[in-house]
Amino acid sequence: MRTFLPLIASVFLLSACQSHPEKTMTSVSKNIHQDSLPAQTLTLKHAYQTEIFDQTKSPLSVEELAIRLQDFDVVFIGEYHGNHGSHLLQMQLQSTLYDLRPQQILSMEMFNRDQQAILNRYLDDEIGEKYLINETPTWPNYAGSYRPMVEFAKQHFIPVIAANAAADIVRCVGRYGKGYLDLLPSNERIFTAQDSFLNDTAYQEKFYDFMDSMRKMPDEHKASSYAAQLARDNTMAESILKALKEHPNHQVIHLNGSFHSEQHLGTVALLQQRDPALKIAVISPIRSSEDGKFAIQKADLALGDYVYYVRPQPEEYIDASYRRKAMQSMFKNSSEKAKSCLQP
Repeated sequence: MRTFLPLIASVFLLSACQSHPEKTMTSVSKNIHQDSLPAQTLTLKHAYQTEIFDQTKSPLSVEELAIRLQDFDVVFIGEYHGNHGSHLLQMQLQSTLYDLRPQQILSMEMFNRDQQAILNRYLDDEIGEKYLINETPTWPNYAGSYRPMVEFAKQHFIPVIAANAAADIVRCVGRYGKGYLDLLPSNERIFTAQDSFLNDTAYQEKFYDFMDSMRKMPDEHKASSYAAQLARDNTMAESILKALKEHPNHQVIHLNGSFHSEQHLGTVALLQQRDPALKIAVISPIRSSEDGKFAIQKADLALGDYVYYVRPQPEEYIDASYRRKAMQSMFKNSSEKAKSCLQP
């Protein structure tokens, strides 16, 4: 992936997370034993097991966590995309919170604003799942990862918010910068936040540090990539706030890749800027070692109000030549899609 990082705006960060950027962007590496506190080493026995802890390192069941969360306005459940330990926990927490507080809204990074109409048609039984999957289109891992939560919402008449910015717009912002939004007609401009570039300096520093850790690049490339990231985070924040205003006294459960919410940065910080009175909780994932072993670290606890440990996914690429081939294909596809951008 490093080979093509100068073009990260159009390939890596702006592909609606389908290349799983949070796997790289998380603040905690696979080596969880750095900055260790004296702690017992625990083991996750299988890929679906998770262990939840609060800030005192006390373990919690899903039911105990839900009781603590029931009075929050917004609950961010960070995930590693495609990690079914993460997705099982999300489903369990969604349903348990519903039992405590049925006035619930499901907000999702995995659907974009321009897909809301199709999503609504599915929730209203006007179309089948294949139509939703093919015509939205959903993320490739929809059926295994997000179907349970969408179906739970559908069964219980819970609103589902397509919270993210339109992927094509984000991609073009990543290529041409903030000014690209000025080119959009009004019927497309609504697919990103009104204030798409509201900033949080701590988040910007974290994002730039990540990019620098991968490969040095010109400042203009970093600025455009960050502008695209802000468009996504601000749109999700605005979408959540709009949903709360339309559904008073409801609780929003928002699903996103962990980088968007850990440390109360990203979407969380931008939502809090919009409404400082909101009571927001952040739940963040931490990877164990490959054999499932982990010990609670000080750095881990900083990632959320609550954290959960989950086994890592298998390495996507080991063969370097096959990885280059895959990246070349991604770059080609992204370059083709970028041709649809309005020209400045």
